[in-house]
Amino acid sequence: MKAALVLFPGTNRETDMADALRRAGADVVTAWHRDPELPAADLVVLPGGFSHGDYLRCGAMAARAPVMAAVVRSAERGVPVLGVCNGFQILIEAGLLPGALLKNAGLQFVCRTVHLRLERRCRLSGHLEAGDIIRVPVAHGDGNYFADRDLAARLEDEDRVVFRYVPDGRGDGNPNGSTGDIAGIINQAGNVLGMMPHPEDATGPRQQSRDALPFFEGIVDSLS
Repeated sequence: MKAALVLFPGTNRETDMADALRRAGADVVTAWHRDPELPAADLVVLPGGFSHGDYLRCGAMAARAPVMAAVVRSAERGVPVLGVCNGFQILIEAGLLPGALLKNAGLQFVCRTVHLRLERRCRLSGHLEAGDIIRVPVAHGDGNYFADRDLAARLEDEDRVVFRYVPDGRGDGNPNGSTGDIAGIINQAGNVLGMMPHPEDATGPRQQSRDALPFFEGIVDSLS
């Protein structure tokens, strides 16, 4: 299975993401923001960072890069697309996922381990089962997922909330004020997943948790 990492000026989690994918058995190639096409791949991944310095809005400039037209075309053909943290922001700005990512409710950058519950199995949930709780880190200042009442109801009705923050012994578990404790959602077609936490940093022996390794292993297995 081959995964294509899409990089922008300011991306800084590509090495972590590549390591996690390789641990799970994937081959990894990269695409640059100015590329008009993507390399042939079974999975497209937008890793975290601060694309274009987060100027204007997080992900707003990256969403208009030449490579994103190719990402949109791939998604429309049914190719699986995963966006993590800044990648999630870019997917929203590109119109591939609904909602908005606002400043954290406390107006502070949050960097700590959180607990996530898988709300539903989907094409990009790997070997995790509904109800599984995993420990993964977050590192963001604009991770407050906002959905108005109608959108929030539609996401719940359509079973499109994939990951949710759950209590971790230090309060309610929601690190940023996200609507409905939402940490990750999927598109209607079921092939584009965006999430704020960093599962790639919960896969290795030197990381605080390896809880997310089955997430990546299952994705690779399903696409191999």
